[in-house]
Amino acid sequence: MKSTVRPTIWALLVLGPAIAWVIVWLIGPNASSAVVTMDLPFGRDLGIVWRALALIGPILALALATRGLGHSVREEHYTGMAEWVALGAGGAVLLALVSSADLPDRGEKPGVAVARARSEAAALKAAEATPPVDLETGTHVVLLGTGTPDPDPEASGPATAVVVEGKAYLVDAGPGVVRRAAEAAIRYESPALQAENLDIAFLTHLHSDHTAGLPDLVHTSWVAGRAVPLRLLGPDGTKAMAEHLTEAYEADIQNRLNGLQPATPDGWRIDATDLDAGVVYEDERVRVTAFEVPHTGWPEAFGYRFDTADRSIVISGDTSPGDAVVDACGGCDVLIHEVYSAARFEGRSAAWQAYHAQAHTSTVELADIASRASPGILVLYHELSWGETAEEMVEEIRAAGYEGPIAYGRDLDVY
Repeated sequence: MKSTVRPTIWALLVLGPAIAWVIVWLIGPNASSAVVTMDLPFGRDLGIVWRALALIGPILALALATRGLGHSVREEHYTGMAEWVALGAGGAVLLALVSSADLPDRGEKPGVAVARARSEAAALKAAEATPPVDLETGTHVVLLGTGTPDPDPEASGPATAVVVEGKAYLVDAGPGVVRRAAEAAIRYESPALQAENLDIAFLTHLHSDHTAGLPDLVHTSWVAGRAVPLRLLGPDGTKAMAEHLTEAYEADIQNRLNGLQPATPDGWRIDATDLDAGVVYEDERVRVTAFEVPHTGWPEAFGYRFDTADRSIVISGDTSPGDAVVDACGGCDVLIHEVYSAARFEGRSAAWQAYHAQAHTSTVELADIASRASPGILVLYHELSWGETAEEMVEEIRAAGYEGPIAYGRDLDVY
Protein backbone atom coordinates (compact mmCIF):
# COMPACT_ATOMS: atom_id res chain seq x y z
CA MET A 1 0.00 0.00 0.00
CA LYS A 2 2.80 2.35 0.92
CA SER A 3 4.55 2.09 -2.45
CA THR A 4 1.24 2.66 -4.31
CA VAL A 5 -0.05 5.63 -2.33
CA ARG A 6 3.13 7.61 -2.06
CA PRO A 7 3.71 8.15 -5.82
CA THR A 8 0.05 9.10 -6.22
CA ILE A 9 0.26 11.71 -3.48
CA TRP A 10 3.47 13.11 -4.94
CA ALA A 11 1.84 13.25 -8.38
CA LEU A 12 -1.05 15.32 -7.04
CA LEU A 13 1.25 17.67 -5.14
CA VAL A 14 3.94 18.40 -7.69
CA LEU A 15 2.10 17.86 -10.98
CA GLY A 16 -1.17 19.62 -10.09
CA PRO A 17 -0.13 23.11 -11.33
CA ALA A 18 1.35 21.62 -14.51
CA ILE A 19 -1.77 19.55 -15.22
CA ALA A 20 -3.96 22.65 -14.73
CA TRP A 21 -1.70 24.70 -17.02
CA VAL A 22 -1.83 22.08 -19.80
CA ILE A 23 -5.62 21.76 -19.52
CA VAL A 24 -5.98 25.53 -19.97
CA TRP A 25 -3.44 25.50 -22.78
CA LEU A 26 -5.35 22.78 -24.63
CA ILE A 27 -8.75 24.48 -24.26
CA GLY A 28 -8.07 26.72 -27.22
CA PRO A 29 -5.89 29.42 -28.82
CA ASN A 30 -4.61 32.08 -26.43
CA ALA A 31 -5.82 30.24 -23.31
CA SER A 32 -2.34 29.89 -21.80
CA SER A 33 -1.72 33.57 -22.58
CA ALA A 34 -4.94 34.38 -20.74
CA VAL A 35 -3.67 32.50 -17.70
CA VAL A 36 -0.41 34.41 -17.77
CA THR A 37 -1.89 37.86 -18.34
CA MET A 38 -4.99 37.60 -16.11
CA ASP A 39 -6.85 40.92 -16.14
CA LEU A 40 -6.39 41.48 -12.42
CA PRO A 41 -4.06 43.74 -10.39
CA PHE A 42 -0.68 41.99 -10.38
CA GLY A 43 -2.36 39.32 -12.51
CA ARG A 44 0.66 38.85 -14.73
CA ASP A 45 2.95 38.24 -11.77
CA LEU A 46 0.51 35.64 -10.41
CA GLY A 47 0.47 34.05 -13.83
CA ILE A 48 4.25 33.83 -13.88
CA VAL A 49 4.22 32.12 -10.46
CA TRP A 50 1.78 29.57 -11.87
CA ARG A 51 4.03 29.05 -14.88
CA ALA A 52 7.02 28.57 -12.58
CA LEU A 53 5.19 25.97 -10.48
CA ALA A 54 4.07 24.25 -13.66
CA LEU A 55 7.70 23.96 -14.75
CA ILE A 56 9.15 23.03 -11.32
CA GLY A 57 6.53 20.30 -10.68
CA PRO A 58 7.52 17.97 -13.53
CA ILE A 59 11.21 18.42 -12.67
CA LEU A 60 10.49 17.36 -9.07
CA ALA A 61 8.42 14.46 -10.36
CA LEU A 62 11.34 13.22 -12.44
CA ALA A 63 13.69 13.53 -9.49
CA LEU A 64 11.30 11.76 -7.10
CA ALA A 65 10.60 9.00 -9.62
CA THR A 66 14.32 8.41 -10.09
CA ARG A 67 14.86 8.29 -6.32
CA GLY A 68 11.86 5.97 -5.81
CA LEU A 69 12.94 3.58 -8.50
CA GLY A 70 16.45 3.48 -7.11
CA HIS A 71 15.13 2.74 -3.64
CA SER A 72 12.88 -0.05 -4.95
CA VAL A 73 15.78 -1.69 -6.76
CA ARG A 74 18.08 -1.49 -3.74
CA GLU A 75 15.47 -2.87 -1.39
CA GLU A 76 14.25 -5.40 -3.97
CA HIS A 77 10.72 -4.09 -3.38
CA TYR A 78 9.18 -4.02 -6.87
CA THR A 79 5.43 -3.76 -6.22
CA GLY A 80 5.41 0.07 -6.44
CA MET A 81 7.74 0.49 -9.40
CA ALA A 82 4.93 0.92 -11.93
CA GLU A 83 3.64 3.96 -10.05
CA TRP A 84 7.12 5.52 -9.92
CA VAL A 85 7.56 4.91 -13.65
CA ALA A 86 4.16 6.53 -14.32
CA LEU A 87 5.12 9.52 -12.17
CA GLY A 88 8.38 9.96 -14.07
CA ALA A 89 6.75 9.59 -17.49
CA GLY A 90 3.99 12.03 -16.56
CA GLY A 91 6.56 14.51 -15.35
CA ALA A 92 8.53 14.24 -18.59
CA VAL A 93 5.44 14.72 -20.79
CA LEU A 94 4.14 17.67 -18.78
CA LEU A 95 7.57 19.30 -18.72
CA ALA A 96 7.68 19.13 -22.52
CA LEU A 97 4.16 20.54 -22.89
CA VAL A 98 4.58 23.38 -20.40
CA SER A 99 7.92 24.33 -21.92
CA SER A 100 6.34 24.60 -25.38
CA ALA A 101 3.49 26.95 -24.32
CA ASP A 102 4.04 30.49 -25.57
CA LEU A 103 4.65 33.17 -22.94
CA PRO A 104 3.67 36.72 -24.00
CA ASP A 105 6.17 39.55 -23.91
CA ARG A 106 7.06 40.69 -20.36
CA GLY A 107 6.32 44.27 -21.38
CA GLU A 108 2.70 43.64 -22.44
CA LYS A 109 -0.07 44.92 -20.20
CA PRO A 110 -2.67 42.53 -18.71
CA GLY A 111 -5.05 41.34 -21.43
CA VAL A 112 -3.08 42.88 -24.28
CA ALA A 113 -1.48 39.61 -25.32
CA VAL A 114 -4.87 37.98 -25.77
CA ALA A 115 -6.21 40.84 -27.87
CA ARG A 116 -3.01 40.88 -29.91
CA ALA A 117 -3.19 37.16 -30.59
CA ARG A 118 -6.83 37.39 -31.63
CA SER A 119 -6.12 40.32 -33.95
CA GLU A 120 -3.23 38.46 -35.52
CA ALA A 121 -5.41 35.38 -36.00
CA ALA A 122 -8.14 37.47 -37.61
CA ALA A 123 -5.64 39.19 -39.87
CA LEU A 124 -4.16 35.83 -40.89
CA LYS A 125 -7.60 34.42 -41.69
CA ALA A 126 -8.47 37.49 -43.75
CA ALA A 127 -5.13 37.37 -45.55
CA GLU A 128 -5.72 33.76 -46.56
CA ALA A 129 -9.03 34.73 -48.19
CA THR A 130 -8.06 38.12 -49.62
CA PRO A 131 -5.74 38.84 -52.54
CA PRO A 132 -2.93 41.23 -51.57
CA VAL A 133 -3.83 44.89 -52.09
CA ASP A 134 -1.45 47.79 -51.57
CA LEU A 135 -3.59 50.72 -50.45
CA GLU A 136 -0.50 52.89 -49.98
CA THR A 137 -0.03 53.34 -53.72
CA GLY A 138 -2.52 54.33 -56.41
CA THR A 139 -6.28 54.77 -56.02
CA HIS A 140 -8.58 52.17 -54.51
CA VAL A 141 -12.21 51.97 -53.38
CA VAL A 142 -12.88 50.13 -50.11
CA LEU A 143 -16.50 49.31 -49.32
CA LEU A 144 -16.80 49.86 -45.57
CA GLY A 145 -20.58 49.43 -45.56
CA THR A 146 -22.95 48.22 -48.27
CA GLY A 147 -26.11 48.05 -46.19
CA THR A 148 -29.46 49.78 -46.06
CA PRO A 149 -31.67 50.84 -43.13
CA ASP A 150 -32.42 47.12 -42.63
CA PRO A 151 -30.19 45.79 -39.79
CA ASP A 152 -28.24 43.18 -41.75
CA PRO A 153 -25.32 41.94 -39.61
CA GLU A 154 -23.34 41.17 -42.75
CA ALA A 155 -23.68 44.68 -44.20
CA SER A 156 -22.82 47.78 -42.19
CA GLY A 157 -24.46 51.10 -42.96
CA PRO A 158 -23.46 52.87 -46.18
CA ALA A 159 -19.85 54.04 -46.09
CA THR A 160 -17.16 54.02 -48.75
CA ALA A 161 -13.47 54.89 -48.54
CA VAL A 162 -11.64 56.21 -51.56
CA VAL A 163 -8.00 55.63 -50.66
CA VAL A 164 -5.50 57.63 -52.70
CA GLU A 165 -1.77 57.15 -52.15
CA GLY A 166 -2.35 56.04 -48.57
CA LYS A 167 -4.93 58.73 -47.69
CA ALA A 168 -8.58 57.84 -47.01
CA TYR A 169 -11.52 60.01 -48.08
CA LEU A 170 -14.84 58.76 -46.72
CA VAL A 171 -18.23 59.01 -48.39
CA ASP A 172 -21.06 58.67 -45.85
CA ALA A 173 -20.84 57.45 -42.28
CA GLY A 174 -23.33 54.65 -41.74
CA PRO A 175 -23.48 52.56 -38.56
CA GLY A 176 -20.26 50.61 -38.01
CA VAL A 177 -18.06 52.81 -40.18
CA VAL A 178 -15.09 53.09 -37.80
CA ARG A 179 -14.95 49.43 -36.89
CA ARG A 180 -15.27 48.37 -40.52
CA ALA A 181 -12.42 50.77 -41.31
CA ALA A 182 -10.37 49.25 -38.48
CA GLU A 183 -11.06 45.79 -39.86
CA ALA A 184 -9.98 46.91 -43.33
CA ALA A 185 -6.84 48.51 -41.86
CA ILE A 186 -5.85 45.11 -40.41
CA ARG A 187 -6.88 43.09 -43.45
CA TYR A 188 -5.06 45.28 -45.95
CA GLU A 189 -2.29 46.51 -43.64
CA SER A 190 -3.36 50.09 -44.34
CA PRO A 191 -2.60 52.88 -41.84
CA ALA A 192 -4.90 55.11 -43.93
CA LEU A 193 -7.93 53.33 -42.48
CA GLN A 194 -6.83 53.36 -38.84
CA ALA A 195 -9.22 55.42 -36.74
CA GLU A 196 -6.81 58.22 -35.89
CA ASN A 197 -6.23 58.87 -39.61
CA LEU A 198 -9.90 59.28 -40.57
CA ASP A 199 -10.16 63.05 -40.83
CA ILE A 200 -12.33 63.88 -43.86
CA ALA A 201 -15.79 62.73 -44.96
CA PHE A 202 -18.36 63.65 -47.59
CA LEU A 203 -22.08 63.07 -46.98
CA THR A 204 -24.40 62.25 -49.88
CA HIS A 205 -27.51 63.18 -47.90
CA LEU A 206 -28.69 63.23 -44.31
CA HIS A 207 -30.74 60.04 -44.02
CA SER A 208 -30.00 58.24 -40.74
CA ASP A 209 -28.55 55.11 -42.35
CA HIS A 210 -25.89 57.31 -43.99
CA THR A 211 -25.12 59.42 -40.91
CA ALA A 212 -25.80 57.32 -37.77
CA GLY A 213 -22.10 56.44 -37.59
CA LEU A 214 -21.07 60.10 -37.56
CA PRO A 215 -20.72 60.37 -33.73
CA ASP A 216 -18.51 57.27 -33.88
CA LEU A 217 -16.43 58.77 -36.67
CA VAL A 218 -15.94 62.02 -34.76
CA HIS A 219 -15.33 60.76 -31.25
CA THR A 220 -13.79 57.33 -31.67
CA SER A 221 -11.17 58.69 -34.04
CA TRP A 222 -10.52 61.53 -31.57
CA VAL A 223 -10.04 59.08 -28.69
CA ALA A 224 -7.77 57.04 -30.97
CA GLY A 225 -5.53 60.08 -31.35
CA ARG A 226 -6.77 62.22 -34.23
CA ALA A 227 -5.36 65.70 -33.56
CA VAL A 228 -7.10 67.78 -36.24
CA PRO A 229 -10.82 68.59 -36.52
CA LEU A 230 -12.87 66.24 -38.70
CA ARG A 231 -13.50 67.86 -42.07
CA LEU A 232 -17.15 67.20 -42.97
CA LEU A 233 -18.70 68.24 -46.27
CA GLY A 234 -22.26 67.60 -47.41
CA PRO A 235 -25.61 69.00 -48.55
CA ASP A 236 -27.54 71.76 -46.85
CA GLY A 237 -28.04 70.84 -43.19
CA THR A 238 -24.61 69.24 -42.71
CA LYS A 239 -23.28 72.15 -40.69
CA ALA A 240 -26.37 72.24 -38.46
CA MET A 241 -26.11 68.49 -37.87
CA ALA A 242 -22.46 68.89 -36.85
CA GLU A 243 -23.34 71.69 -34.41
CA HIS A 244 -26.11 69.62 -32.80
CA LEU A 245 -23.80 66.62 -32.60
CA THR A 246 -21.17 68.63 -30.75
CA GLU A 247 -23.84 69.92 -28.37
CA ALA A 248 -25.14 66.40 -27.75
CA TYR A 249 -21.67 65.17 -26.76
CA GLU A 250 -20.68 68.24 -24.74
CA ALA A 251 -20.48 66.32 -21.46
CA ASP A 252 -18.26 63.65 -23.00
CA ILE A 253 -16.04 66.28 -24.62
CA GLN A 254 -15.55 68.18 -21.37
CA ASN A 255 -14.87 64.99 -19.44
CA ARG A 256 -12.14 63.93 -21.85
CA LEU A 257 -10.61 67.38 -22.15
CA ASN A 258 -10.55 68.11 -18.42
CA GLY A 259 -10.17 64.65 -16.91
CA LEU A 260 -7.18 62.38 -16.49
CA GLN A 261 -7.49 60.78 -19.92
CA PRO A 262 -4.95 62.11 -22.44
CA ALA A 263 -6.75 63.85 -25.33
CA THR A 264 -5.74 66.04 -28.24
CA PRO A 265 -7.22 69.54 -27.84
CA ASP A 266 -8.95 69.81 -31.23
CA GLY A 267 -9.83 66.27 -32.31
CA TRP A 268 -13.42 66.62 -31.08
CA ARG A 269 -14.13 69.55 -33.37
CA ILE A 270 -16.03 69.27 -36.66
CA ASP A 271 -15.14 71.61 -39.51
CA ALA A 272 -18.44 71.32 -41.40
CA THR A 273 -19.41 72.84 -44.74
CA ASP A 274 -22.73 72.93 -46.62
CA LEU A 275 -21.89 72.37 -50.27
CA ASP A 276 -23.13 73.55 -53.63
CA ALA A 277 -22.74 71.31 -56.68
CA GLY A 278 -19.40 71.58 -58.47
CA VAL A 279 -15.78 71.05 -57.46
CA VAL A 280 -15.97 70.98 -53.66
CA TYR A 281 -12.53 69.78 -52.59
CA GLU A 282 -9.06 69.51 -54.05
CA ASP A 283 -5.63 68.66 -52.73
CA GLU A 284 -2.41 67.22 -54.15
CA ARG A 285 -3.99 63.75 -54.46
CA VAL A 286 -7.59 64.23 -55.53
CA ARG A 287 -10.25 66.52 -56.95
CA VAL A 288 -13.80 65.90 -55.68
CA THR A 289 -16.87 67.05 -57.60
CA ALA A 290 -20.38 66.98 -56.13
CA PHE A 291 -23.37 66.53 -58.43
CA GLU A 292 -27.04 66.67 -57.49
CA VAL A 293 -29.13 63.49 -57.62
CA PRO A 294 -32.88 63.05 -57.10
CA HIS A 295 -33.76 61.39 -53.79
CA THR A 296 -37.37 61.92 -52.86
CA GLY A 297 -38.12 64.23 -49.94
CA TRP A 298 -34.64 65.74 -49.80
CA PRO A 299 -34.19 69.23 -51.22
CA GLU A 300 -30.55 68.38 -51.84
CA ALA A 301 -28.71 65.09 -52.24
CA PHE A 302 -25.34 64.49 -53.86
CA GLY A 303 -23.31 61.93 -55.69
CA TYR A 304 -19.53 62.40 -55.85
CA ARG A 305 -16.84 61.99 -58.48
CA PHE A 306 -13.21 61.52 -57.37
CA ASP A 307 -10.50 62.23 -59.93
CA THR A 308 -6.94 61.18 -59.14
CA ALA A 309 -3.76 60.74 -61.14
CA ASP A 310 -4.67 57.20 -62.14
CA ARG A 311 -8.44 56.68 -61.77
CA SER A 312 -11.89 58.24 -61.71
CA ILE A 313 -14.43 57.01 -59.15
CA VAL A 314 -18.15 57.89 -59.08
CA ILE A 315 -20.40 57.14 -56.08
CA SER A 316 -24.11 57.59 -56.69
CA GLY A 317 -25.41 57.89 -53.15
CA ASP A 318 -29.15 57.22 -52.87
CA THR A 319 -30.84 58.21 -56.11
CA SER A 320 -33.75 57.53 -58.39
CA PRO A 321 -32.88 57.10 -62.09
CA GLY A 322 -31.83 60.06 -64.18
CA ASP A 323 -29.00 61.49 -66.24
CA ALA A 324 -26.90 62.89 -63.38
CA VAL A 325 -24.88 59.72 -62.75
CA VAL A 326 -24.50 59.07 -66.49
CA ASP A 327 -23.07 62.55 -67.02
CA ALA A 328 -20.83 62.38 -63.94
CA CYS A 329 -19.37 59.00 -64.87
CA GLY A 330 -18.97 59.26 -68.64
CA GLY A 331 -16.59 56.33 -68.90
CA CYS A 332 -15.27 56.54 -65.32
CA ASP A 333 -13.12 53.68 -64.05
CA VAL A 334 -15.42 52.63 -61.19
CA LEU A 335 -19.12 53.37 -60.70
CA ILE A 336 -20.49 52.54 -57.24
CA HIS A 337 -24.29 52.58 -57.54
CA GLU A 338 -27.23 51.75 -55.30
CA VAL A 339 -29.88 49.29 -56.51
CA TYR A 340 -33.05 47.39 -55.67
CA SER A 341 -34.43 44.16 -57.09
CA ALA A 342 -37.05 44.81 -59.77
CA ALA A 343 -38.30 41.24 -59.43
CA ARG A 344 -38.89 41.45 -55.67
CA PHE A 345 -40.26 45.00 -55.95
CA GLU A 346 -43.54 43.50 -57.15
CA GLY A 347 -44.01 41.81 -53.80
CA ARG A 348 -43.74 45.04 -51.82
CA SER A 349 -46.75 46.91 -50.50
CA ALA A 350 -48.21 49.74 -52.59
CA ALA A 351 -46.86 52.32 -50.14
CA TRP A 352 -43.33 50.94 -50.30
CA GLN A 353 -43.51 50.64 -54.08
CA ALA A 354 -44.45 54.31 -54.33
CA TYR A 355 -41.51 55.28 -52.12
CA HIS A 356 -38.84 53.10 -53.74
CA ALA A 357 -39.86 54.10 -57.26
CA GLN A 358 -39.18 57.74 -56.38
CA ALA A 359 -36.17 57.26 -54.11
CA HIS A 360 -34.06 54.45 -55.54
CA THR A 361 -32.95 52.71 -58.73
CA SER A 362 -34.10 49.28 -59.85
CA THR A 363 -31.92 46.64 -61.46
CA VAL A 364 -33.63 47.30 -64.81
CA GLU A 365 -33.14 51.05 -64.53
CA LEU A 366 -29.53 50.62 -63.46
CA ALA A 367 -28.83 48.48 -66.53
CA ASP A 368 -29.80 51.45 -68.71
CA ILE A 369 -27.79 53.95 -66.61
CA ALA A 370 -24.68 51.77 -66.61
CA SER A 371 -24.94 51.06 -70.35
CA ARG A 372 -24.96 54.79 -71.05
CA ALA A 373 -22.33 55.66 -68.41
CA SER A 374 -19.97 52.91 -69.62
CA PRO A 375 -17.84 52.49 -66.46
CA GLY A 376 -14.76 50.30 -66.30
CA ILE A 377 -16.67 48.32 -63.67
CA LEU A 378 -20.12 48.71 -62.12
CA VAL A 379 -20.16 47.91 -58.40
CA LEU A 380 -23.50 47.45 -56.65
CA TYR A 381 -23.99 48.70 -53.09
CA HIS A 382 -26.87 49.71 -50.82
CA GLU A 383 -28.56 46.62 -52.26
CA LEU A 384 -32.26 46.31 -51.48
CA SER A 385 -32.53 42.63 -52.38
CA TRP A 386 -35.54 41.60 -50.27
CA GLY A 387 -34.30 38.02 -50.27
CA GLU A 388 -32.85 37.94 -53.79
CA THR A 389 -29.37 36.41 -54.05
CA ALA A 390 -26.37 38.34 -55.35
CA GLU A 391 -26.32 36.17 -58.46
CA GLU A 392 -30.01 36.84 -59.12
CA MET A 393 -29.53 40.59 -58.71
CA VAL A 394 -26.67 40.57 -61.22
CA GLU A 395 -28.68 38.41 -63.60
CA GLU A 396 -31.55 40.93 -63.50
CA ILE A 397 -29.13 43.63 -64.66
CA ARG A 398 -27.73 41.37 -67.37
CA ALA A 399 -31.20 40.44 -68.57
CA ALA A 400 -32.05 44.14 -68.84
CA GLY A 401 -29.19 44.63 -71.31
CA TYR A 402 -26.05 45.67 -69.44
CA GLU A 403 -23.03 43.82 -70.81
CA GLY A 404 -20.11 45.52 -69.03
CA PRO A 405 -18.10 44.32 -66.02
CA ILE A 406 -20.19 44.13 -62.85
CA ALA A 407 -19.66 43.20 -59.18
CA TYR A 408 -22.04 42.73 -56.28
CA GLY A 409 -20.33 44.74 -53.56
CA ARG A 410 -19.90 43.39 -50.06
CA ASP A 411 -18.38 44.96 -46.97
CA LEU A 412 -14.57 45.20 -47.14
CA ASP A 413 -14.38 44.52 -50.88
CA VAL A 414 -11.73 46.56 -52.70
CA TYR A 415 -11.90 47.82 -56.29
